[in-house]
Amino acid sequence: MIKFLVLFGLVLFSLSLVMLRSLYSRNAVQWLPGYIESRRAAEMPASAPIHVMFCFVDHFEPQWKSNDPSTEAARVDRWCREYPQLASRFCDTDGCFPKHTFFYPEEEYREQHLEKLVALCAAGFGEIEVHLHHDNDTSEGLRQKLQRFTRVLRERHGALSLDPMTARPAWGFIHGNWSLDNSRADGRWCGVNDELRVLAECGCYADFTLPSAPSETQTSTVNSIYYAADDPVRPKSHDTGVPVRIAGSASGDLMIIQGILGFDWSSRKLGLIPRIENSDIREARPPSPFRIDRWVRLAPIVKGRPEWKFIKIHTHGAQEANEEVLLGESAARMYQYLEARYNDGRKFVLHYVSAREMFNIIKAAEAGQAGNPGDYRDYLLPPPAFAGQSRWSGRSSRSG
Repeated sequence: MIKFLVLFGLVLFSLSLVMLRSLYSRNAVQWLPGYIESRRAAEMPASAPIHVMFCFVDHFEPQWKSNDPSTEAARVDRWCREYPQLASRFCDTDGCFPKHTFFYPEEEYREQHLEKLVALCAAGFGEIEVHLHHDNDTSEGLRQKLQRFTRVLRERHGALSLDPMTARPAWGFIHGNWSLDNSRADGRWCGVNDELRVLAECGCYADFTLPSAPSETQTSTVNSIYYAADDPVRPKSHDTGVPVRIAGSASGDLMIIQGILGFDWSSRKLGLIPRIENSDIREARPPSPFRIDRWVRLAPIVKGRPEWKFIKIHTHGAQEANEEVLLGESAARMYQYLEARYNDGRKFVLHYVSAREMFNIIKAAEAGQAGNPGDYRDYLLPPPAFAGQSRWSGRSSRSG
């Protein structure tokens, strides 16, 4: 009996070492306490229905591993051809199709690609926002890139919202290589310690980069919507912040809208070690009912409004391997499950939203608005005009 207990203890100790090594190798130690706290402090809705805002953001990079314009064009063309065929099969409680938000890289700008995406979005299938990869940059260099690119997107393509308070382009942001606010330890892929402040000053309404796990750039704050205050001399100022809450107001410099981060116990290495759930949809991590249910359970909220859940998932949609998942039956099954499980009108109500619409609904909740969150899609920031296109709301004729 003693030998058995000793052996059992050694096995447990060995497994603990393996688990600890795995946590360190995936940088999970830095966000594990925040994850535990987010689970502990989660607000349970007092009554039904629970409204589920579902937002799909895309690090859309047509030049991924390619310098061939024809390859880029083929990637864009496939999305413009096949996504309407997929999305038009589904609609939410408001009668809206699923919406894909294309965060297009500044350094990959080609007018012809944007013209095609604008036509797709004007037909009601998505919106366009700002993506940027940069390295060893400066505050002024970043400012010039953002101002130049957003001016082109707005004036040439009508692809960005216009803030009615400032009459300037308003846009959401995703940082390439996950390195928002110079958050890599080696300083690569950014270089700008006051990046949050520069983004806000140039018209950014919210950042959608996170989660970035297993990257070291992941914040200790997880599963949250919050305001981050920039420390202009230190990196990673968005590691913590002030949660967005009902009857609150904007604070700090920039709103951070995170996707879901946690552990996937349905997929384990060696049958023991859970994989990281980081809201990423790709070839190796297709959507599943188990993942969708976890997204709903862990979805960020506006404090004091637990019945409004904000799900943000992400992908790299211009990569051919991922296109098979995102434009095929795997995505179709995801939308089928969302509408069957989370749009019964009694327990759950589903809303497909763009990044801009998600921000607007968050701000409406912050201001104390109630009722149908779908009514607040354009609460502060209006939809983009989409130059040269007849803009359509994206509402299905099935909505009645």
